[in-house]
Amino acid sequence: PINLGNPEEMTVLEMAKKIIELTGSSSKIAFKPLPQDDPKVRRPDITRAREVLGWEPKVPVEEGLRRTIEWFRKTGV
Repeated sequence: PINLGNPEEMTVLEMAKKIIELTGSSSKIAFKPLPQDDPKVRRPDITRAREVLGWEPKVPVEEGLRRTIEWFRKTGV
């Protein structure tokens, strides 16, 4: 398998807060117990993507979120 993603580490809580901020949502974050097999590190190892595909991210996480939110708004999905 090859991991694709941004190796900039961000917690689920940080990601949720950032999405709420960028969307202007009034959503509240619900805290639930984590599964036992929940990964402790949320940072993809993109070494194989670099080696096999010559790929690496070109967009910082926040900009990628902005673009994704914009796409969903434009397409009405």
